[in-house]
Amino acid sequence: MSTASPPKDEPRAGEKRLIEAEDDEVVIEHHPEDWIALVLFWSLAFIVFLQFFTRYVLNNSLSWTEEIARYGLIWVVFIGGAMVTRRKKHIAVELIANVMQPGPLRAALLAFVDIFTLAFLALLAWISWTITERMHMQRMTVFDLPMSYVYGGAAFGCFLMLIRQALNVWQNARVRWSRPDDVTHQITPD
Repeated sequence: MSTASPPKDEPRAGEKRLIEAEDDEVVIEHHPEDWIALVLFWSLAFIVFLQFFTRYVLNNSLSWTEEIARYGLIWVVFIGGAMVTRRKKHIAVELIANVMQPGPLRAALLAFVDIFTLAFLALLAWISWTITERMHMQRMTVFDLPMSYVYGGAAFGCFLMLIRQALNVWQNARVRWSRPDDVTHQITPD
C-alpha cells in the first residue's frame, strides 16, 4: 500500500512555513468617504464610457468628457487615500518594527512613525488648501468654472486623511503602540 503525500501547497505534519497568508473577513463599512468615493467612481465610469461611446460609435466625441474624467480621477484618488488611512493600509516599510521584540523601543518607533505621518499629512493639508485658494482665479478649459473646484478635491482628501490619521494616533496611543500580532504570527527562520 502506498500512502498519499500531501499536496505541494500543504505543509507536512509539524512543518512550519516562513510566511502564511490568511484572508481577512469581509467587513462592509459605511463611512462618508466610502459613499463619496463610490458615487464619484461610478460617475467617472459612466463619463469614460460616454466618452468611448461618442468617440468610437458616434464618431463625434464630447469635448468635456476627457477633462471631467481627469478631474474626477483626482477626487477619487484623494478621497480613496482617506479610506486607506482609516483602514491603516497605506504602503509602508515595516521590516524594522516587525523584527523587533515587543517593548518600549518598538513602541517608540511605532509612535514616531504615527506622529511623523500625522505631521506630514498636516503639512500636506495646509499646502493643498493654499494651492486651492490660489487656483480660484484660473478657469477650467471646457467649463467656465474655477480650477479651485478641482484642487478642492485634493484638499478635501488631505483633510480627511489628516482626521483619520489623528484618530489612528489616538487609538494607537491608547494601547501604547503595542501590536502583538505583528510579531507573534511570524516564524523566525532557523
